[in-house]
Amino acid sequence: MSQSTNLPTLPSPFAVLWDLDGTLVDTKEFHYQSWALALPEFGYPFPADRFQRSFGMNNTGVLEVFLGRPVEAELVATISERKEELFRDLLHGNVQALPGVQAWLERLRGWGVRQAVASSAPPANIDIMLGELGLAGYFDAIVSGYELPSKPDPLVFLQAAGQVGVAPRDCIVMEDATAGVAAARRAGMRCIAVTSTNPPAALHEADLVVERWDQLDEAGFLRLLSAGNRRVD
Repeated sequence: MSQSTNLPTLPSPFAVLWDLDGTLVDTKEFHYQSWALALPEFGYPFPADRFQRSFGMNNTGVLEVFLGRPVEAELVATISERKEELFRDLLHGNVQALPGVQAWLERLRGWGVRQAVASSAPPANIDIMLGELGLAGYFDAIVSGYELPSKPDPLVFLQAAGQVGVAPRDCIVMEDATAGVAAARRAGMRCIAVTSTNPPAALHEADLVVERWDQLDEAGFLRLLSAGNRRVD
């Protein structure tokens, strides 16, 4: 990845909003396993063919995709409690940041960019993942969308932007999920997507798509800023 010796000219203030699962850390298999274990305990088969479509949503959204209907809040809470217990058990000692994450967190902090986590995960999951990775100190705000409308609703990103005091037009969202990319667009924010959980074609609404964060160079990032709301190829 190319490095610049001079600080780039950025809007001031400016923010980068990071999704967590699949964007900062690779947790897809842990989610898959925990749902596959939890659902049969409550008499529901695990619909493996719907898992990809649900990734990036909060548990209400996930269960609506899995069961194909609106799900009562009490049932969501009951199944979610067990699923997240299993998920956290799988996480311990196994969390790894995606390649390039730490370098970009450092670079953006050096540029004076405000950074936030805007994740659909429950607060306890966010705390465990950031704690195990030692990344919490990079973020000016941490927002859980667990009790908010699920992505592709943009509220979690809008709340994160509000907490760091930056207008949506001056935010870039880092995402991996189709629902998250759509949420960023609905929020009026630019979006860079990484193909950690979806192929490039599925992420076509993003302004820029990269295979790995360590393949995103400064020039590509800054081109997106200068392009405004136009897609960068």
